[in-house]
Amino acid sequence: MTATIETRRVDVNGVDFAYLACGDEGPLALCLHGFPDSAHTWRHLLPLLAGAGYRAVAPFQRGYAPTAVPADGRFQTAALALDAIGFHEALGDGEPGVIIGHDWGAPATIGAAVHAPERWNKVVTMAVPPGPSLGAAFLTSLPQLKRSWYMFFFQHGLSDLVVPANDLAFIDLLWADWSPGHDGTEDIAHVKDCLRDPANLTAALGYYRATLGDGLKDPSLDELQAACGGVPTQPTLYLHGANDGCVGVEVAEMARAMVTDNVVIEVVDGAGHFLQLERPDVVNARIVEFLS
Repeated sequence: MTATIETRRVDVNGVDFAYLACGDEGPLALCLHGFPDSAHTWRHLLPLLAGAGYRAVAPFQRGYAPTAVPADGRFQTAALALDAIGFHEALGDGEPGVIIGHDWGAPATIGAAVHAPERWNKVVTMAVPPGPSLGAAFLTSLPQLKRSWYMFFFQHGLSDLVVPANDLAFIDLLWADWSPGHDGTEDIAHVKDCLRDPANLTAALGYYRATLGDGLKDPSLDELQAACGGVPTQPTLYLHGANDGCVGVEVAEMARAMVTDNVVIEVVDGAGHFLQLERPDVVNARIVEFLS
């Protein structure tokens, strides 16, 4: 019988988090989503993790409804990593778990794994490679700079008007560009539910403004922020869609020379940016295999 997915709540780092949970026994398997996405992106994986003996948990990231908008105004990647560590402290039962991240969840996963290695036995990331390859691509790859135009657009106040217009049609545009040919209707609806309130959308854009713009950067998180650009020491699996329209596959290939031998990099054919949804049979089976 397939384990059911439930929505639960927990306070982590002073933020009231909603999260999807599947399975109540075993080590924690924490799954972190990115933008523009939601915890529902893990709906195919959570039951498989529970079936493999994990307590599978997927938070709605800080600022994504029904999680609260944090009063501290911190949206830098280190804050997401700190939340991941806080989830392990709250739900991990004192034993090491595993951590899985996609898009923004990927560098947050890396930061948590590098900063608190005793909490995680294995690491899986997708769509944003570990190490410095994406930053290097900004300087060396004009095609990648073109793909990343939206990150710079989000620094401008015009984005506060454009992104929410026509029921967040901007999100439909990104999904179509990033995962060509994939019907993301179901997941896009979940994303819009998370971001339709202006406060939630401002929070989500705040991730980008804290990275490239004048968004709040907490000096007390400097060490953890640096860890988000590092490479874990744990066994690490990195998966990248061959047709990713957000981060080109050449960035994943570039990363091979920038990581250590404990990191396995694999390209998934027939998938774009949201590979865990486009090829759930292949991607999620590979994750469970790696974790076992």
